[in-house]
Amino acid sequence: MSGYPTIQLLLADVDGTLVTHDKVLTDAAKAAVRELHDTGIGFAITSGRPPRGMSMLIAPLALRTPIAGFNGGVFVNPDLSVIESHLLDPKTAKQAVAILIDQGLDAWVYTEDEWLIRDPNAPHVARETWTVKFEPTVVASFTDAHFAHTVKVVGVSNDLDRVAACEKVAQRTLGEAASAARSQPYYLDITHPKANKGTVVATLSKFLDVAPAKIATIGDMPNDVLMFAKSGFSIAMGNSSDEVKARASAVTDSSENEGFAKAVQKFVLAPANARSS
Repeated sequence: MSGYPTIQLLLADVDGTLVTHDKVLTDAAKAAVRELHDTGIGFAITSGRPPRGMSMLIAPLALRTPIAGFNGGVFVNPDLSVIESHLLDPKTAKQAVAILIDQGLDAWVYTEDEWLIRDPNAPHVARETWTVKFEPTVVASFTDAHFAHTVKVVGVSNDLDRVAACEKVAQRTLGEAASAARSQPYYLDITHPKANKGTVVATLSKFLDVAPAKIATIGDMPNDVLMFAKSGFSIAMGNSSDEVKARASAVTDSSENEGFAKAVQKFVLAPANARSS
């Protein structure tokens, strides 16, 4: 086990990583996190979800570390009190929505405390409502008042090739004014340039006084590659694309086959136990 670095903190993506496709937190995943706590290894989560869309995970996982919602757009304590947030520049937020609509995607706007949509019957609205456990606010259109408080803009489509192509357009058009990356094959997240999962690693390193080299990250999507690059060890889920797998230090099983729990045991706990014995 000497080939694996000493890990003091594991940072996990949520959807497609920590939970299954059906958003189930399995008993094995909960047990793995308990064992991390018992071993003295920290555990943190990050997601494109708003912080309150992760609140159902706090008690089952006994979370003690800051939670990075909106891909790092907002950091909250386990009681959901805000530590820090990064709003999009209003002009950038407005431009992002225009790009998404021009590219044929539906657009959602998130503020720190609201999820704004234009069409309640649009793709993925019902499933997202079930996932995050709160209702969106339906508006006729997005206004400058909304853009003044935007944390994240999301492009949504079931045309996955269109979402992938729009990711490149948004990255090229917005440049350094925003971070644009897919959090799901059907979601394109656009956030403040400091609100990306690479910056989440750096921020947690500062908050928790853990060197990035001693942080392990685990995820499944292109936006997780940003945190892979900043951490000492990275794990791609078996349900990741080949592109994502190629950017990780190791690959585990899929989220449907206890990939998270298996990764914790093999890459984090087993090396730690071997060193302590």
